[in-house]
Amino acid sequence: MKNEYIPQLSTIKEVIRHTDVEYTFRMEFTGEVKPGQFFEVSIPKFGEAPISVSGIGDGTVDLTIRRVGKVTNEIFETYVGEQLYLRGPYGNGFDLSEYKGKELVVIAGGTGLSPVKGVVDYFAKHPKEAKKVTLIAGFKSFNDILFREDFAWWEKEIEVIQTVDNAPDGYLGNTGMVTKYIPDLQLADIENTAFICVGPPVMIKFTVMEILKLQVPEKNIWVSHERKMCCGLGKCGHCKIGATYICLDGPVFNYVEGKELLD
Repeated sequence: MKNEYIPQLSTIKEVIRHTDVEYTFRMEFTGEVKPGQFFEVSIPKFGEAPISVSGIGDGTVDLTIRRVGKVTNEIFETYVGEQLYLRGPYGNGFDLSEYKGKELVVIAGGTGLSPVKGVVDYFAKHPKEAKKVTLIAGFKSFNDILFREDFAWWEKEIEVIQTVDNAPDGYLGNTGMVTKYIPDLQLADIENTAFICVGPPVMIKFTVMEILKLQVPEKNIWVSHERKMCCGLGKCGHCKIGATYICLDGPVFNYVEGKELLD
């Protein structure tokens, strides 16, 4: 029998630096993977951490990692050609078929853009598969913006609203919370518009409140819950809310179900 806890070595193909504490590691991987799923990334003697898939390539997956603790500190000391241990992917991810043929609005806060980036990538490459795609992405400051090169080509294919909470003097871009831009969305058909919202819990709460003011049906909204998913297999219970295991039943949920997941 296969031991699901045993990880496999994966070679780092590329390291992309976004900020001082956020890098994308492009890892060697062959297999089925969906946007919104996650891998457990580990280094012997240091432990492992759940990291969302932020990109899917030919024989690679991108894992965007924030340097926040013992494991991620050590990961940041590894470079192209070296190896990390991976196991996964885990979770259900985003089902792209749910959004094809519809208007799609993706709203992300900070590193919450990482798990939904694969959805944005797909529809930016295949814009005709959706009626319209809008991305609203918010960051704390100009220096915290992730995926700058991706924004450059996304803006050519889909509608992009990038905003920062704290802008430097002379900044000419959008400012304020992502919720500021929801009331002004021009939506042709509310019933046929899908929303994806990913970010910190408080951001999701107030973003969904604004979405619902547009009379959007709850079933048209998807959210992704970020939690400490230690095992990825529904065994340890760290990510359990009520009877729901985020690592198995999520991390992506339709809001009809996701709104009930309260600690």
